[in-house]
Amino acid sequence: MTEATDRRRERRARQANAAGAARMRPISYDLPVYELLRPEGVQRVHDMSMRILGELGIDFYDEEARQILKDHGADVRGETVFFDEQLILKYAGMAPRQFTQLARNPQNNVTIGGNQIVFAPVYGCPFVQDLDRGRREATLADFQNFVKLAYMSPYIHHSGGTVVEPTDEPVATRHLDMLLSHISYSDKAFMGSVTAGKNAADSVAMAEIVFGADAIREHPALLSLINVSSPRRFDDRMLSCIKVYARARQAMIITPFILAGAMGPTSIAGTVAQLNAEALAGIALCQMISPGTPVIYGSFLSTIDLQSGAPTFGTPESQVALYISAQMARHYGLPFRGGGTFSSSKLPDAQAGYESIMVMIPTIMARTNFVLHAAGWLENGLVSGYEKFVLDCEILGMLHTWAKGVDLSDEAFAFDAFQEVPPGGHFLGTGHTMRHFRDAFYRAELFDYNSAEQWELNGAPDSYARANAKVKQLLASYEQPALDQGTAQALREFVARRKAAIALEPHDF
Repeated sequence: MTEATDRRRERRARQANAAGAARMRPISYDLPVYELLRPEGVQRVHDMSMRILGELGIDFYDEEARQILKDHGADVRGETVFFDEQLILKYAGMAPRQFTQLARNPQNNVTIGGNQIVFAPVYGCPFVQDLDRGRREATLADFQNFVKLAYMSPYIHHSGGTVVEPTDEPVATRHLDMLLSHISYSDKAFMGSVTAGKNAADSVAMAEIVFGADAIREHPALLSLINVSSPRRFDDRMLSCIKVYARARQAMIITPFILAGAMGPTSIAGTVAQLNAEALAGIALCQMISPGTPVIYGSFLSTIDLQSGAPTFGTPESQVALYISAQMARHYGLPFRGGGTFSSSKLPDAQAGYESIMVMIPTIMARTNFVLHAAGWLENGLVSGYEKFVLDCEILGMLHTWAKGVDLSDEAFAFDAFQEVPPGGHFLGTGHTMRHFRDAFYRAELFDYNSAEQWELNGAPDSYARANAKVKQLLASYEQPALDQGTAQALREFVARRKAAIALEPHDF
């Protein structure tokens, strides 16, 4: 291969990457939905959830939240709140079945709900890992790199939230740096901060600068992750954020975080009933604060190794729970969040691939609407892997193709090609093939399709090495999306002002 050929290939790759950043490829479900439970099974889960809510209740560690719940008909006893079925169904029914989240580039707005799916990056990892430097604490530079990688992938629809935890920035102000990075380095939709009510308010204020206060009340510009402190608790931090976001009519994912065997029982039926009760209680509170607030029914449910106590991912039990959780969300007419490229592996190796695909196949078959952790997850969520991220994006591309189902048009049946090819001939040169050779089949760039001899001549690289080179190529070719200078200046001034004010506040961390 000549140097000129290498340069031409590199130039084409840069052009493709730059073009791909502007051409986000949406994905919708044109496949039958897999439903594991029959209607009587759905009713059984619902009934047990109502029993949990009515007889055992949910703790809410915020006095104002408890008062709101009491004022709307819930039975409040100390910190524990009890709900009857009618109350839950009334308020859960106020949430929209689907909604649109604004992106800085209107072409990248995302619809959440119905038969739409949105892929978002890994979230919350304090460490990063790559082939060159190994495992290390994440920095703001790493955060910005992952925002860039998500922006450049046509198969990632959302910039996400805390794609890594930038440990080199002060805890009290790092949310400002993360939000500014999302807005500056990407024009896709992004998530708000949930580390404190004040930080949620900062998120709303920055979204108002970018989109306008009235616009984000009509369609949310923020989607934020509210985790339930399972079993059966909403802590004061999450409740403070719920109040801020609901009053600003910003979207939230109400997600019980359950590892069955630790934060839930060892039975899947019991754990899903608990998850359902916790999610519905949070969704009801959001609607009591502001009816019609967009919410997503969230599920983060996996298992533990009962011999060691370690979390396990890609397990068959957790995928059964995913199917049932998705059914319950549809039962209440709510968008559903679940799945991700989960793995306990420390490297993007065979274990990582097997575990991730064990989760993502059910994620698609269950018609999941929002997939957080769709790319980059390693080591039980402690690590965002650079190479794992781009390898996962290959799988997401395949899932885009799979989710289309089967084209039964006249063109797809290709009768003209049959007319051209005699018995024993081939289809390589037909008009139909020439019309479709560029887009007929998905081709994974990071998977090797060469012969063993050609692979050896190329240096025998494994997928880890190929992905490492791809990450470097992407980051080298990144071009920042345009941002209005007045908006950029207003954001910088807001961040500087808030950092100065926060510096004067007392902190517990």
